[in-house]
Amino acid sequence: MESVSAVKPFDLLPGGELSELVKELQVKKFESELVLYYQHYSKLKGVDILIKGEYEEFFYDQENEKKRIEYSRPGSVYGGISLLVNKKRSIRTVIVKPGTEIYHLPKSYFKLLCEKYSDFSDYFTHVFGKKMLDEEYASFILPSQAQEKDYTTSDIFFSRSLQEIRPRPMIACSPDTPVHEAADMMTQHRVSCLFVKTGENNYTGYITDITLRERVVARKMALELPVSTVMEGPIVSIEQDKFVYEAILLMFKSKSRYLAIKDAQGKYIGVTSRNKLISDQAYSPFVFIQSVKLASGIKELADRWHQVPNIVYQLLSRGVRSEHVNQVITAVSDSITIKILENALQEMGPPPAKFTFMALGSEGRKEQTLKTDQDNAIIYEDRPGEEQKAVRSYFLALAEKVSEKLDFVGFSFCTGGFMAKNPKWCQPLSVWKENYNRWISHPAPESVMNFSTFFDCRLVYGERAYIDQLRGGIRETLEGPSELFFYHLGKNALQYEPPLTFFKGFRTISKGDKNVLDIKKAMTPIVDLVRVYALKHKIFKTNTGERLAELYEQDILSKVEYYELMQAYYYLMGVRLKRQAKDITRSQGHPHNYIDPGDLTKIERVTLKEIFKVIEKFQLKIKIEFTGSLK
Repeated sequence: MESVSAVKPFDLLPGGELSELVKELQVKKFESELVLYYQHYSKLKGVDILIKGEYEEFFYDQENEKKRIEYSRPGSVYGGISLLVNKKRSIRTVIVKPGTEIYHLPKSYFKLLCEKYSDFSDYFTHVFGKKMLDEEYASFILPSQAQEKDYTTSDIFFSRSLQEIRPRPMIACSPDTPVHEAADMMTQHRVSCLFVKTGENNYTGYITDITLRERVVARKMALELPVSTVMEGPIVSIEQDKFVYEAILLMFKSKSRYLAIKDAQGKYIGVTSRNKLISDQAYSPFVFIQSVKLASGIKELADRWHQVPNIVYQLLSRGVRSEHVNQVITAVSDSITIKILENALQEMGPPPAKFTFMALGSEGRKEQTLKTDQDNAIIYEDRPGEEQKAVRSYFLALAEKVSEKLDFVGFSFCTGGFMAKNPKWCQPLSVWKENYNRWISHPAPESVMNFSTFFDCRLVYGERAYIDQLRGGIRETLEGPSELFFYHLGKNALQYEPPLTFFKGFRTISKGDKNVLDIKKAMTPIVDLVRVYALKHKIFKTNTGERLAELYEQDILSKVEYYELMQAYYYLMGVRLKRQAKDITRSQGHPHNYIDPGDLTKIERVTLKEIFKVIEKFQLKIKIEFTGSLK
């Protein structure tokens, strides 16, 4: 009994209970090495308390290699988590070493202890919840489930790096090469893209078959002209360690059919094409994105958007990470918005001034879900006084037309009015600069809320320079006194409390006949606190994950803090996206952000509770650092 009383969490039990427990223990000895339990297969009959020897615990990955190897030694307990949250099946594979001795406590008595003593039970769920904040560990606990068709094999794009593909050599010519010689080189080397090179690793442009057709043949240009007179640019490039999906998204964003690949030192090592990267599969999110770009009308765009929930559900079910799924949703949304904008501009005629159409809020952070409304704004060029009225009328009409069509497709009007069709958010650059300066210099709850929305801005179409100028203005303004601004920003980040009761149960709200959690509000504190730290340290990334990575790189967040917040945020995002997708695909209902804790598995409930504890911890940090209070 003495040895058991010193083992966690049995040390939490009263003495009388320990005396009874000892009567239930069975001693087991192992003389040779053997596989005692297989992950997700072996059903446990109780918990094991090691008193001598060693357990080797690990996961097998898809290549049957051991991962996350750990060793349990005397004083360790195995099986409690498996019994409580994994339907009695062993979470890990366990190999017992020769000479090991254990006390085995039958599951019936173990469960009785858990029912009688909440602290005893909470120990196991707390340990498990902490482990689930580790992304690699969680990936083994939540194995992917195969789907039958469509986008189910497309996760290859999310798991393969560009290092696994073989790029073609970059065939190049000098800038003064005659066009006819360049065309001959393309024929000899059987390439459809020829680069223009001025020196070692110095490429200035390129020509393609389409370049020759549109810029030479169609214009009846002389074939003796140097290739520099017709070449295109700039060259779009990507690092070799990036994923295939990142390469394809970059191609769609830049409208480039070819991508130069660089090594870690920045040296060009080859080129790949969009067709090559997506030709492996007939079905993929990227083929779907291309179909959006080729849609011929507003009804076809609406049909495409209505197919997105099915793609999202299948990708998540295959184990594709939620941050990658967010990027797919964003790419589809951006493609639809750009298509609508281009059609509207064609209908209205050329704009009378340069402009930027920017996404805000979750769209601006590239964190869109399937329940999304319009969050956008227009910045247009300042024009002389006599032109101002006509310029403003044009862009307000453009915003109205675009907003109406986005609503038809499925992006509903923003109830808060954060849309370009609102005259307040369709303004010349000078007004936008004044807005940002006022929000920082004269902070108040409403202005801080506006700033939070508009700080998360991202270019969708038009002049990137305008957004760069706004960010430059923010940086300059923050050089002055800004304590009051960060005080209000910190207070804003503390508005939403994690939905945990005093006894660490879920604090729910009533919706119809169910008690539910608002998962969007549960995620809001993470977005807010990361934004506060990003601003404080002048980090102008818009995506929450990218902000976290930069805060970690700058040693503002510790490694533990970084991984806990990353895993917490994207775990919540995955739960939210999958529930929304399931609601739409199975019942054709409208997506929402409410989750009934009773519908969650034990693993999901335990993980959520641990995530909410992480959020509470970081909110306390915000209180101390930005508001100077613990209240």
